[in-house]
Amino acid sequence: MYLEEIEASILAPYALRSGNSRGRLHPEDEPQYRTRFQRDRERILHTTAFRRLEYKTQVFVNSEGDYYRTRLTHTLEVAQLGRSIARAIHVNEDLTEAICLAHDLGHPPFGHSGEHVLHHLMFEHDGFEHNKQSYRIVTELERRYPEFPGLNLSWEVLEGIVKHETEYDKTDSFHFDPHLRGSLEAQIANVVDELAYTTSDLDDGLRSEILKASDLQDLPLWQELTASLGIDPTANPDELTRHRLIRRLVGIQVNDVVTHTLAEIKTHNIITPLSVQSLDHNLVGWSMPLRAKNKELKQVLYNKMYRHYRVMRMAMKAERILTELFTAYINEPRQLPPSAQELIPQRGLHRLVCDYLAGMTDRYAMQEYSKLFDPHTRP
Repeated sequence: MYLEEIEASILAPYALRSGNSRGRLHPEDEPQYRTRFQRDRERILHTTAFRRLEYKTQVFVNSEGDYYRTRLTHTLEVAQLGRSIARAIHVNEDLTEAICLAHDLGHPPFGHSGEHVLHHLMFEHDGFEHNKQSYRIVTELERRYPEFPGLNLSWEVLEGIVKHETEYDKTDSFHFDPHLRGSLEAQIANVVDELAYTTSDLDDGLRSEILKASDLQDLPLWQELTASLGIDPTANPDELTRHRLIRRLVGIQVNDVVTHTLAEIKTHNIITPLSVQSLDHNLVGWSMPLRAKNKELKQVLYNKMYRHYRVMRMAMKAERILTELFTAYINEPRQLPPSAQELIPQRGLHRLVCDYLAGMTDRYAMQEYSKLFDPHTRP
């Protein structure tokens, strides 16, 4: 295929090529004018799980306002950043984008608060992790083809989903060469996930006025940003200034990742995908100075934003909603829709209820809560 020939001519020797894919669990004829990884990307985009991300929380629930990030806009930002870095280091953009688009499919409603609640509720039933849920969605839960469950994605995309790992997300890659690290494409998805939520959470925090310049003025990264733009580090930025700051911050982060990663590739004499994955550490990442500055920024976000009373109130509300819905469905499964009840023998009651809750948007979970517990709401 001529697209595979183009890949071979422009990608670095350490990049994964669609023509060298390990293939799919269920063999299919591949399209003439799309590579395997392009096809995977488009299958992910058309899933129900992807559409639901529009109404799933990043930090602020949808009712807080139309301008804050949702899980969908976060995912699109991750994919855009992933493509930019993949192109800069000459690895496979389509594979990187597919992994990025799938990385949060398994997130439940109400962000990380929802994930913690579901893990607690499922503790005696193998727990809950959104990484594992993302994998289950693309291999089992999405039903779009009569020939097989899931999306039948290529091995390399599935490996990238399974090996998605950040400071907050851990990996379990038992069936995907656990002795090897992720590909460069998968490692890019890891880094841009962190990059996107740090920069966008800072943006949303400043927009909401939960974060103030006084919270940030002592940070070396904030001082560097404001100095580079000639901005007073102690003044709360207006909208235009905030856009300039975030844009500059993203640029600094991306440039550092590309520069550091290319230097690491040269240092370790990386010439094949296997030489990437055989190392004892990831190649894609920040330089040590910027990594330290990012850590300080994350600590401020945690203390001043994620623990802010408005965010904590929503977290506690999420815990009540999901806990009471979970208990109600477990105690009386006939409250579930018939389509869900039919799957109880196959998945087990607890896992079925967990899947049902994890698939909800914030809005649907709140509506369901009203239907079950508000006597004035029609069931």
